[in-house]
Amino acid sequence: MVVLFDGQNVFADEGSFAGGWHAHRAAERVVTRKRPAPIVVAVDHGYGARQHELLPFAGGRSRGDLDAMVAFLRGRLAHDVHVRFGVPAVPARWIVGGASLGGVAALYTHFAAPEVFGGALCMSPSFGIGGRRLFAWIAAQPLPWTSRIYLDCGVREGRGTALPRVAAMAGLLRSRGYGESRLRFRRDVRGRHDEASWRRRLPGALRFLLR
Repeated sequence: MVVLFDGQNVFADEGSFAGGWHAHRAAERVVTRKRPAPIVVAVDHGYGARQHELLPFAGGRSRGDLDAMVAFLRGRLAHDVHVRFGVPAVPARWIVGGASLGGVAALYTHFAAPEVFGGALCMSPSFGIGGRRLFAWIAAQPLPWTSRIYLDCGVREGRGTALPRVAAMAGLLRSRGYGESRLRFRRDVRGRHDEASWRRRLPGALRFLLR
């Protein structure tokens, strides 16, 4: 089970100027004898409200409303998916993901609702926005009993300023005991901050998280 933020970009190309993630195709590419295609649920953002919805702390131009989104995901959405599709309520089977602000939201959601989401897919997370508070918050949270985290970033994103922040988060997680089997950090030498790069990296991220 994979829940992705910024749902307008998850499947088709129409929702984004740079094309969509084509997540349904990525899900089909990771199928093996032991791993069926995951169900992918896309959660649309509220356009002008996106920065409020996907950031956990108030400040700057955000009200920090992510906790309300987390409550929706762990409550109504998880319940409806379980009832409609019969997906077991087992955290190891549930991944939350996103890119940019969605990557920030995914990591926060995993630690805020580990009883639902056992893993996080965080592509090009925008840790430069409110990052210090998020780092301190992650450092203070209990470790989820089951946890697998994927982080990535393009080398040139933000003119080279984004990658060190993502690397620092990977370092923080490693200092808390995350080894290679639970944490994947990918530096993408060709990566840009766009859907084309996230679409290209998505199958590999899913293979790591869903094994």
